[in-house]
Amino acid sequence: MKITKQLALIVTLVFMALYLTACGSSKSDISTDDPQKAFDIAKRKFDRGDYVDAIEDFSFIKIRFPGTAVSDKVQYYLAFSYYRQKEYLLSAYEFDNFLKNYPLSELNPDGKFMLASAYYAMSPKFSLDQSFTKEAISEYLSFLEAYPQDKNVTEAENKIKELRNKLAYKEFWTAELYMKLDNYKAASLYFQNVVDEYIDSDWADDAMVGQADAYINGRKYDDAKRVLEKFYKLFPKSDQKAKADRLYSRAKELQSSK
Repeated sequence: MKITKQLALIVTLVFMALYLTACGSSKSDISTDDPQKAFDIAKRKFDRGDYVDAIEDFSFIKIRFPGTAVSDKVQYYLAFSYYRQKEYLLSAYEFDNFLKNYPLSELNPDGKFMLASAYYAMSPKFSLDQSFTKEAISEYLSFLEAYPQDKNVTEAENKIKELRNKLAYKEFWTAELYMKLDNYKAASLYFQNVVDEYIDSDWADDAMVGQADAYINGRKYDDAKRVLEKFYKLFPKSDQKAKADRLYSRAKELQSSK
């Protein structure tokens, strides 16, 4: 996984927290010397939704019983507890640790899916920086490649489509802003970005029609007709067809009147 700047910033805080836990600051009430029993106590708290207490317990167990048969489960449920607490950055960090440290764990497929889901949960609205959106897509794709038969494949595919639509709409929205500013060259470039990068998105046909409109307003009638002819081939059933027809007729008329 490519570590983001945000994740790098929390590494120090995480290790400080672990250090304090190891020094006796933990609020965990676990007193058993049996790693499995300790895990069972923490897992019961997780199961009933006491995620703050579960985080305390799993963090304590991680330090108290390293390298045991429950270590992979402890790391996984620590990450999952942060996720349930909506502390997604910490969750992503801990799921990444789980995948790096326990590559043979039977929980690995779920951990890989949840790492992507933590990034998905941090994906902001389309107008903001989309680093987390792109990271989520990358992790979902990695999950699909590694586990093509997993139970979460369909959800991962749906999330990828949703996130790619968000990225496509950001480009489309920017193009529309340039159209309103009568900057048709910039608009056509952003519309082209949608087509080049997100041809599988719900906004690709809108972008092609928008680009044709930008070309017409910029008096590039041949370019407008070329884009629309490609649009007709790629999206014969698009709901933008009526608008495309009007633009094509307009481009021909304006060109012939030159």
